[in-house]
Amino acid sequence: MQEAKSFKIPKRLILEGYEKVKSNQGAAGVDQVTIADFDKSLKSNLYKLWNRMSSGSYHPMSVRLVEIPKSGGGTRHLGIPSVIDRIAQMSAVLVLQPKLDPIFHEDSYGYRPHRSAHQALERARKRCWQLDWVLDLEVSKFFDTIDHDLLMKAVKRHTSERWILLYIERWLKVPYEDKSGIRIVRTQGVPQGSVIGPILANLYMHYAFDEWMKRNYSYIVFERYADDVICHCRSKDEAEILQASIVKRLAECNLTLNESKTKLVYCKDDLRRGAWVNEQFDFLGFTFRARRSKNKFKVKIGRGNRWMSFKEGMQRDIEVTKQIAQVFPDCDILVDGNNGFSVGEFTQYLKGISGVNLFWIEEPFHETVAEYTYLREWLNKEGGGRLCLMMAKRTLIKMWSWICCTKN
Repeated sequence: MQEAKSFKIPKRLILEGYEKVKSNQGAAGVDQVTIADFDKSLKSNLYKLWNRMSSGSYHPMSVRLVEIPKSGGGTRHLGIPSVIDRIAQMSAVLVLQPKLDPIFHEDSYGYRPHRSAHQALERARKRCWQLDWVLDLEVSKFFDTIDHDLLMKAVKRHTSERWILLYIERWLKVPYEDKSGIRIVRTQGVPQGSVIGPILANLYMHYAFDEWMKRNYSYIVFERYADDVICHCRSKDEAEILQASIVKRLAECNLTLNESKTKLVYCKDDLRRGAWVNEQFDFLGFTFRARRSKNKFKVKIGRGNRWMSFKEGMQRDIEVTKQIAQVFPDCDILVDGNNGFSVGEFTQYLKGISGVNLFWIEEPFHETVAEYTYLREWLNKEGGGRLCLMMAKRTLIKMWSWICCTKN
């Protein structure tokens, strides 16, 4: 007689989780077991995982800690779960995502199916034409400071699956393990690089920011990509009031703003001739500022109606590649800004060396093809195919910076 299980978890769900993890590749965790190693006893390994998760005896391993250097100094922690833990987390994501994604705000673009950074950029560009002031926000050490109790309260609001609640709590508390084998206890935060992390982070910001904005400042529009937020305001006073309110709100959720990256920006152009200390801002690797444009008769028009400038972003991305090279010495191809490559080859290269499961950035990688086409349409007119290639490279490198969280 078959033993009754504590949780009813379909075997098919574990298999689907494995297929997603395998397609994303990634490096080994603390156990040094790769996807190829796992496949050698695939049927047995999947059964063991299903059996342990169904009985409640599954306990995740420590998360391998990789320290990524930041451009401003210091390091940022990237956590690499083991292959078996990534499969377990993916199984939970496959259950949670259909429930959570429909409730997320329409202007939340990060780590969501059918949402992209390109869409966020387009929306921000149009709103900069319409509204004069921008409040450029970034949450300080967001993934590292998420409050576990508040997060679990949000999760319980949307699922009653006992096995998901149990294992999320265990994933949140599992320690980091550095290269010397020392374990670092965690009491807050979500490991960056984990499969479950992005959807949990989005859920946290949904209640900490998105829903709060909807209740209190429904007339102010914004774009949010993870912890990067752009709010569009009608006046400087409105932006200052909003900033003060956001500081208080985030404090209630045990979060703080990164003061060095948070600023008020005046969207200056030929029709808005005021002055302010900040007249440009960066968002998702692009610099937004006024610049001259030409109509089809090649005559300059009065208003700088294209806000996106790529030059500064490209320079910063070259710096990011140098940081990557310090962590992964075999990626010299990335350092030379003039190296040629195909988009597909570079994508596979990043997948091969990233050491993390790429499920939560799989959509941005696919969207790169669409962005590459978009770039070709107008960049060919100015700089030719080489410039298009460089911009596609910039896009892919930015996706790497999302992985390792060395944001510009």
